[in-house]
Amino acid sequence: MLNFGFLVNISEKIDPIINWDIRAFHFINETLSNPIFDAVLPLLREKFIWIPLYLGLIYFWLKTYGRKGAYLILALAITVAVSDQISAHIIKQAFHRLRPCQNIEGIHHIIRRIDCGTGFSFVSSHAANHFAIAAFVALWFRKNYPKIEPWLYFWAGIISFAQVYIGVHYPLDVLTGALIGLILGWMAAYWTLRILKIPEKIPVQKKY
Repeated sequence: MLNFGFLVNISEKIDPIINWDIRAFHFINETLSNPIFDAVLPLLREKFIWIPLYLGLIYFWLKTYGRKGAYLILALAITVAVSDQISAHIIKQAFHRLRPCQNIEGIHHIIRRIDCGTGFSFVSSHAANHFAIAAFVALWFRKNYPKIEPWLYFWAGIISFAQVYIGVHYPLDVLTGALIGLILGWMAAYWTLRILKIPEKIPVQKKY
């Protein structure tokens, strides 16, 4: 006769984490509610807001590295695509966790700041994709412009935070998504920079 007692032990270990996740969600979604966040955070998660940033990065890499810059851009695009596939089409389909704005039974009160949308909650693709970008770019910026690196992670972090604040993800969704993005971004950047043999430092052009 099969003994499924280990499932009970796993459930007992997971329950406190889920309880914390729900409490943290209510704190961010309700307690931190204010007019400034209401106006700014929904905008920060929109892709079109960051188009100038992406275009600036593309221009800079192409101008600095030429053909190698194009390969850098391609590698970053592939990294984001892999991150999106893993988070949206593998993990979400495996766990089927409802979004907070969909989970009427589990969440008794929620402030919905945008349409709930479709798809599952765990993990956050926004968090995975933006942290993949941040990690990939940060590895290069670390040697050339180290002061920019913390801002890249802050940028990805505030977008991830917005996912919880507007009510479409739990904190655990974005934390796990961020971890996935970081790992993919670091790994992709590490091997891309070495395969392309891109110098750690941008050579300073002498002025005559």
